[in-house]
Amino acid sequence: MIYFDNAATSFPKPQSVQVAASDAVRIYGGNPGRSGHRISMRVSEKVFGVREKVAAFFGAQPENVIFTLNCTMALNMAIKGIMGHSGHIITSSLEHNSVVRPLEALHKRAGVSYSVAEVDEMDPDKTLQNFRNNIRPDTKAIVCTYASNVSGTILPIRQIGELCREKGLFFVVDAAQAAGVIPINVKELGIHCLCAAGHKGLYGAAGTGLLIVADEARLDTIIEGGTGSNSLELDQPDFLPDRLESGTINTVGVLTLGAGLDFLNHQHPGAAYRYEMALCRHVYDEMQVMENVELVAKTFRMGEKAPLVSFNIHEVDSNQVAAYLNEKGFALRGGFHCAGLAHQYLGTLKQGAVRFSPSVFNNAKQVNLFLGEVKKIQKIGLSRG
Repeated sequence: MIYFDNAATSFPKPQSVQVAASDAVRIYGGNPGRSGHRISMRVSEKVFGVREKVAAFFGAQPENVIFTLNCTMALNMAIKGIMGHSGHIITSSLEHNSVVRPLEALHKRAGVSYSVAEVDEMDPDKTLQNFRNNIRPDTKAIVCTYASNVSGTILPIRQIGELCREKGLFFVVDAAQAAGVIPINVKELGIHCLCAAGHKGLYGAAGTGLLIVADEARLDTIIEGGTGSNSLELDQPDFLPDRLESGTINTVGVLTLGAGLDFLNHQHPGAAYRYEMALCRHVYDEMQVMENVELVAKTFRMGEKAPLVSFNIHEVDSNQVAAYLNEKGFALRGGFHCAGLAHQYLGTLKQGAVRFSPSVFNNAKQVNLFLGEVKKIQKIGLSRG
């Protein structure tokens, strides 16, 4: 099976990540920060080392790195932690349900309102203006994706960050498709909360995510519990990471995340992005001239897209296409990618889309084999359309 579903989770993992998972179970089995014995202290040091690596990778402070179970958990903690019971949020038209559903829940349960700024794929300046046009006196925050998991479109994050600074707004970024692929410095970009998946471009194991908060950001808690600190007090600690990191963390996942960061740091900066984009560029160019193949993205340019290509074949349901490819030995995701709002704005609500998303472990030969099968499916599309 040739795996092209790295936008969902990266596979295979680097050998060093596999070793880290084994070591975590064999050697680092204690509960970090909960005991004073050698086993606990040993794993505590390893976990703190990963916290330092994450901080260095994203331009943050170690204590501001919060380990979560996934990007969805991080986004819920950030969105619900900033809003309270009133106010207005602006989001984009390309959001994943991990953003839209918390916003809808806040709207129905707490009266928080939100509006959607349309993303113009061809004109980042117009996208920025659409965000600006949605600002109201009661606007508290902008919450948006760094890059769409459907079209791959990268939003003008730096400019949106500057807009937030200008207007005194909180800035939350969903970096599920960007972290590990596109360089991110939270301080330079003016990001108050960066939410990321540890199991995608960062090559950690499943069940890992990150919430990185700025020094000036103070979130209300949505989870309270044991932190290994201030155990005699009923109130949650007011210092980070303890304030936002209750309960035993996924130690195995965190240590694999550290190994994933080591893997990325040993590469030349931007090398993974350039390599994956080259594979996607080839797929995009080939599909552009295929009869009955419709590409979701209107353009595909370096720096403007994340390394994924979504497409449809004639009027064949995307899940049907993905199932056919699965039978032929290719793993891709069809359907709506947990992003109904994005599909609505992209005009693909009828059939969803098939998503091709490679990693550094794929190669041109595999891509060409995949393209050969897509050419065959065109005939199925014509016969079933």
